[in-house]
Amino acid sequence: MRVLVVTAVPIERDAVTRASGAGPTVSVRAVPGAEIHRAGPYDVLAGGAGPAAAAASAAFALASDRYDLVISAGIGGGFAGVAPVGSLVVAGRIGAADLGAETPGGFVPVTALGFGRVWHFPPRSLVKVAVAATHAVTGDVLTVSTVTGSAERAAALLAVHPGAVAEAMEGFGVAEAAERVGVPVLEIRAVSNAVGPRDRDAWRIGDALAALTEAFGKLTPVLEGWTHHDRHDA
Repeated sequence: MRVLVVTAVPIERDAVTRASGAGPTVSVRAVPGAEIHRAGPYDVLAGGAGPAAAAASAAFALASDRYDLVISAGIGGGFAGVAPVGSLVVAGRIGAADLGAETPGGFVPVTALGFGRVWHFPPRSLVKVAVAATHAVTGDVLTVSTVTGSAERAAALLAVHPGAVAEAMEGFGVAEAAERVGVPVLEIRAVSNAVGPRDRDAWRIGDALAALTEAFGKLTPVLEGWTHHDRHDA
């Protein structure tokens, strides 16, 4: 199975490539604005922060080669009570949390305006085995363009998305690119901080990156056992 892993920044990319245990990797192919590194079964690129950069880099990579699966991976924020700092999250659904319109009555998703989409659905069978292998929490992972920095914003997100377990900035963009070429998508996040009041002193980025490396080490045999038939479940 050939797997494309899309991260935001080089430190996330390197955390994934370390899971292969093969030492430093080298660039095997360039796409506009990024380099793809090979690590075992994974082609890994740091495509940039935010959904637009993630979608563009993933689309270029998918246009340049054939893949069986795309994974959006990196660190993210976890919602209190469900995804504590240091834990792992596998998305059951990948959602665009702030794609829509503000109205006097509150937030309206783009779908309620009559166009677009706000959710992508990773294959259930793959989510199940990934969660079992990595001991991750599963639920909705929200893609945001602005990292949540207040208790009020965290509460507002949960009011609209009560199934949310984490937020990040790239998953929905990666999923949009994958969907357009018919390749299944998965999102994995290691929680570096709590969603809520911004306190960089409390962030545990190093621990989250180490957890991401460990997760991909455990994920490799799972992907090898994931069959073509399973790829097409709903």
